[in-house]
Amino acid sequence: MYVAENFVSRKDRIIASAIEIISESGLSALTTHNLAIKENTSDGLLYKYFAGIDEVLVEVVDYYFRFDDSLRQTIESKNETYTQKLHDYLEAYATYYDNYYALSTLMLQYEELLHNIYTRERVSKYVTDRLKFLEKLFREAILAGEIIDKLTPEELANNMTGLIMAHVLNRRIIYKNKSFKNEIMDNFNKWLSLIKVSE
Repeated sequence: MYVAENFVSRKDRIIASAIEIISESGLSALTTHNLAIKENTSDGLLYKYFAGIDEVLVEVVDYYFRFDDSLRQTIESKNETYTQKLHDYLEAYATYYDNYYALSTLMLQYEELLHNIYTRERVSKYVTDRLKFLEKLFREAILAGEIIDKLTPEELANNMTGLIMAHVLNRRIIYKNKSFKNEIMDNFNKWLSLIKVSE
């Protein structure tokens, strides 16, 4: 009888194990030896799939950001207000991170990943693309008269990104009964109400 695990490639399982190691013990704990232990295999067998730990880390980064382009296209194609698009965008990530919590902790590793010569350019591009998309949505929301213009689109995008990072960090420190999604969406809706134009 087949189980779901049989349909996941060995390479994908190694990436998932790498994400778990980073989530549990931090980026410095991601070594070939620790990954082999987690995978219950030999260090040598890992080299069948990856040239080394840096290549694993690059794959982890790509995996973390893999839905960005399709999500942006989906959000842009929706026929709704810009504030609703912002809501939908955050809700999609909140749902994803709720279902795969270990993955969200990579957000707390940005600084270290930017110091790694193998991941620096990728992380910089991916994060910049996320910020630029948020800036665009906020700019359009201001132009459409949906939110006030006390802050620039760049400042609003940074505020929203900071909100997400704060919730990820808080979730690492304090146990919460609420789901990550419910917690962050409640906070986002309160924050958005402060900048929305009164109807």
